[in-house]
Amino acid sequence: MKTVTLDVRSPADSMADFVHAWQTGKPQKTARISFASPELLWQVLTAKRWELLKTLCGAGPVSIRETARRVERDVKAVHGDVTALLNAGLLDRTDDGRIVFPFDAVKVEFLLHAA
Repeated sequence: MKTVTLDVRSPADSMADFVHAWQTGKPQKTARISFASPELLWQVLTAKRWELLKTLCGAGPVSIRETARRVERDVKAVHGDVTALLNAGLLDRTDDGRIVFPFDAVKVEFLLHAA
């Protein structure tokens, strides 16, 4: 199963993992997309975008128009959400312009602690 982990980590921690992988030549076991704060994660991963990911999970490549039809939303609004998810690295675009969610599962990790 190909899983992507969304987490909250400092840019320094993310860079340290990148440097380690670069130096050792060993990639991480799972794909990881990190956000600098929980607020940024939730800004990118809104409820509507989460719904898109759930709909696209296992669907294979589909057009934005087909995606909008499946979630029963306006094409323009879905296009904006798809663009945000593409920019975050959660979706890919195929050569023919369709979009695809390239993972089988999403894992979200962050720790809430006292200030």
